Order: sequence, then C-alpha cells, then structure tokens
Amino acid sequence: MQALHLVVISGLSGSGKTHAIKCFEDLGFFCVDNLPPALLPKFAELCIQREGEVRHVALGIDIRERGFFSDLFANLDRVRSLDVPVELLFLEARDEVLVRRFSESRRPHPLLPESPVSEGVQLERERLLELKRRADRIIDTSDLTVHELKDLLARHYLQQDQDRRLTISLLTFGFKFGVPYEADLVFDVRFLRNPNFVEDLKQLTGEDPRVQSYVLDDHDAITFLGHLEALCKFLIPCFQREQRSYLTVAIGCTGGRHRSVAIASRLRDSFAGSGHQVLLRHRDLHKS
Repeated sequence: MQALHLVVISGLSGSGKTHAIKCFEDLGFFCVDNLPPALLPKFAELCIQREGEVRHVALGIDIRERGFFSDLFANLDRVRSLDVPVELLFLEARDEVLVRRFSESRRPHPLLPESPVSEGVQLERERLLELKRRADRIIDTSDLTVHELKDLLARHYLQQDQDRRLTISLLTFGFKFGVPYEADLVFDVRFLRNPNFVEDLKQLTGEDPRVQSYVLDDHDAITFLGHLEALCKFLIPCFQREQRSYLTVAIGCTGGRHRSVAIASRLRDSFAGSGHQVLLRHRDLHKS
C-alpha cells in the first residue's frame, strides 16, 4: 500500500495558489483550500485511517489565516512525526506582476485593503520570508500561463502506479507566438505543405478531416511521421528509465492552426494505440 503524500501550498497573494489547487485536483490529488494549520495533524491522521483510500493530498494555506499561521511549522513537524512525507510548495511572482494581477482583477491586497497594492505586496513578502526559506520547492509564476503552471506541476507531482506508463503530453503551437518553454521535445513541421494557402482550407483547422487529409497524405508528412514515431519509440523507454512520469512533446508550425494540429492528432492516435496515456492540447489553435 502506497503511503500518504502531502503537499502544502502557500505563497504570495496573487501568485496563483488557487490555480495551483485546481491543477492538483486535475492531477488526481485530494485537495482542501484554506485549511487552518492547527488542523493539519488531525487531517493527516484521518487520511491515514482511510487505509490508503486517500494517498495524494494537496492543502492550501493562506497568510490571511493570521490566527493559525504562527504555529504552521510546529504542526508540519507533528505531521512528519506520523511518518507522512510533507512537501512545502511556495509560489511567488515579481512585484510588478503581482500588482498588475491585482489591478486586472480590481481586488485590494488582503493584508492592506485600504492601501496601494504595492505596499501590501511588500508587507506580505516580509511576513512570508521565513516560510519561503523553509520551502521544499519554490515556483515563480511571473511568466507562466495557467496551462504552463499545470504542466509544470504535473512534471513534478504527477503520481502514477509502478506499472503505469509515462504520460505523453502533445502540445501544438505557432512559432510566431513563441516556443513553449515547458516542452521536452520540439518538432518543427513548417516544411510541410501549408493549408493556409488553399482557399477552401484556410479558415479551417487541423482538426478538420479535409485539412488532415491535405497535410497527412503528402509524401513528406508520411516519411516524417515514420521517422518521428521510430524516434519516440526509442526515446520513451529512455525517459521511463529516468523515472519520468510526464513527457511534453511540442509540435509547431507557423500559426499553430493547421499542420501542427494535424500531425499531433495523428501522433495521439499512434501513441494511444501503443498503450500510452496521451494528453493533447492546442495552445494557439484559436489565435488569429
């Protein structure tokens, strides 16, 4: 029976803690947001009593719980005394990013609601300095989208049984919008013939069978897919030997609408047919 694994999430207001909790839920974690630290040991005991029914847990701890925050470290130590692995995850972002996020949401800072947001950010940084020092993992979300944060968390925390295969995340994108930073492997398919120059196909996407036929029936596409599938067949076991549970393969064309989508769709079917767990996401499909 696999032991309980507990991730405690905290950090600066506006750094993405709420989004992180949602990401952990998508990864199969049992999640509780704004749990008072004083309840941590009792909560861990209840999870242990469930005899393995709850194995992966993510808990959000907020600085606004001032009455409980001072004894956080003592309660974390009490949980560890129960032989429960605990990881403290701290989220942060640059000052200008936090101020912009509060401005966009039109919310005051929770610590100084009557003062400029920048003052609240500085006060919170000071209060959380010791928490940041004790964190097991620190993630700066300044330059991350919600999707990129989820991919990053999955890379670190996706839990799978020993006999399950590596999860392959296929990500399509347009080079004119930038290369995704989170990709492990990047393939450029701009050499394939482009449906964007065919009047009847231009307004469609690579999800449409007519575009897929135009792209995939070409000799270069057939040859490319054969080589790419052979390369992945070699690489995937190598990544599995490194105990990787998550592999992001990015396929890019000019705009991320036609060729990359068609190629990734075919790869999804190929990988799934080989027994792999496959996720497919189109980053720039609906961008102009």
